[in-house]
Order: sequence, then C-alpha cells, then structure tokens
Amino acid sequence: MKLNSSVKNITALNNLTAITKEDFTRVALNIFQFQHRHNPVYHQFCNALHINPASVTAINQIPFLPVAFFKTHTIATTTFEPAAVFESSGTTQTINSKHFVKDIALYEESFNTAFRLFYGDPKDWCIIALLPSYLERSNSSLIMMADKLIEQSAHAQSGFYLHDLEKLHYTITSLENQQQKTLLLGVTFALLDFAEQYPMHLQYTTIMETGGMKGRRREMTRQEVHDILCTSFKVNVVHSEYGMTELLSQAYSTGHGIFSCPPWMKVLVREEDDPLTVLSANKENIVSGAVNIIDLANIYSCSFIATDDAAKLYPDESFEILGRLDNSDIRGCSLLSL
Repeated sequence: MKLNSSVKNITALNNLTAITKEDFTRVALNIFQFQHRHNPVYHQFCNALHINPASVTAINQIPFLPVAFFKTHTIATTTFEPAAVFESSGTTQTINSKHFVKDIALYEESFNTAFRLFYGDPKDWCIIALLPSYLERSNSSLIMMADKLIEQSAHAQSGFYLHDLEKLHYTITSLENQQQKTLLLGVTFALLDFAEQYPMHLQYTTIMETGGMKGRRREMTRQEVHDILCTSFKVNVVHSEYGMTELLSQAYSTGHGIFSCPPWMKVLVREEDDPLTVLSANKENIVSGAVNIIDLANIYSCSFIATDDAAKLYPDESFEILGRLDNSDIRGCSLLSL
C-alpha cells in the first residue's frame, strides 16, 4: 500500500501548525488504515477486537494499542532498520519500553516545531538541562531532545548538569544578573533538591519539570511539587513537559498543570473500566478518565496509544494529568500520584 498524500505530508511534518480539526481527523484515519495494514502487532490487536478497518470512520472508533505492548513487542509499521531505539527509564523492577524509530529527522522536526510553537526560537534562550537520571543511561529520547535544543540555543552557558548543584546555582545567578532569558528543564527530584539547597528569586528563568521521582523522594502530586518550586524560587508558575518514550511528540504546560498539544497530537480520555469507550468533552462538560494519545508523528510505530495515565480533559482539548491508573507499572518518567 502506498502512502496517500495526507500521510506523506505527515511523514515530512509539513505545515502541521496549520492543521484544522477536520484535517487531523482525515489524516489520523489515513494513518490508521496504513498502520492496520503494515504494523503486524497492531493488525493482530485490531483483529483480536474484531475491528473491521472499513467500518472505522471516526477517531473514537480507532483502537488504541495499550502502551504496555512497547515493553513486550516490537511496534513497527513497515519493515526497517531503526535509526535509533529509545528506551524508557523504568525502575529495577520493571521491563523498559522500547520505541524503534525509523527516521530521527521525524523526531527532531516534531520536537523542534513544538518547542518553537510554545516557546519561540531556541536561540532566544539559554537552555539548562538538569536531568541526572537520564544522563546516567543511554537511549533517552528526552536527552536527545534537550541536547538538540541546547545546540540550537548556542548560548555559551547552555548545557547539561549532573549532580553539581553549586555550579548550577552559580550559573543561574550569573544569567539572572545578565537578565538572560533562561529555561531550566529538570527532572522533578533534581529540581526539588536544587530548590531546597539553593532557593533564590528567579525573574528571568522559566522552570520546566519533566516529571520523575524514580524512588528518590516520597510521591507528590504535581501541585505539591509546583507549590514547593514556586515558593523556593519566588515564581508565579512552573511549566511542564508531557512526553514519553513511546511518543515522538510532547505536550506542554505553561502553568497550573494544564497541558496543550501541538496540532499533530491529541489527547482523549477513555472509561477506566471500559477501555474501548472514548469520552468526549464539550462546552458544558469536563471529563475524566484514562489517557489515549494520538501522535501523528508516530507513523512508523503506532499513532494510537492507550496510556496508563489518568487525566481531566477540558472542552478546549487542554488536559490535566491526575496521576497513574491503579495497578499500572510505575514509569520512571511519570511518578506523580493522585
């Protein structure tokens, strides 16, 4: 089966910021048909649900592959030699997910376009990544994203920090004195360590947490974490990034834990006790449930993923992550609990 023009445009990520709701639905349905035919695991999954692909004419009819399949199967659409294999952090008690990536350029175009959409040109920022747990292992999609954004920033003080919080404090103090717009991208436990040891008044620094306690601290809600960071750094809001190994796209929150997706990504919620039932938010209704994600950049893996997260979905399609579903594996990059 040849890719039709809509799918070809997605593989190149052309003009994604101009996609309308109608465009999204049409392209998502085209990708569903493509992945049903060319992804053996997804094909078998749909067959097990007795899904007739010809009868799928709306997004809420598309089957969503449980994210756990990335732990136990090779999720690949078409046959290819992967350019990279992203691996989840997990814990010593869990099996890590693996995402086989056909084309790194697709991932780079996705995170670059999304970052520019939410934050503008990386060159306008000094970008500092406080990601010690991710730096200590290989095959992290988050590290690759941070590394490329740091490279594009081209600021002399942009870079990664492992455990030297004293040096980080010196660097951020210097940047604040220069009134330099700075992004501090950090894993949750490291940001909390930094906040405890070096509280300061940040005026030109945006703090962005990526989630992740990794057993280093007691579990907290996102609101608890943000309250501590806001108090320690005297900022009004903390930003957040919502992504995972199994996705090539990210959603961002510019405050209060409310996330928005780039145009080629959509979050839906499903009934927790009926995984095939997708709930809809409307002008009068906010719905809560388990998170389904459509990521059109995932064309060569699976674009339709049922996650182990719970969320509240708002009428404008923004969403708030509430925590993990009961009995789901603890994911290293998402340990915020209810």
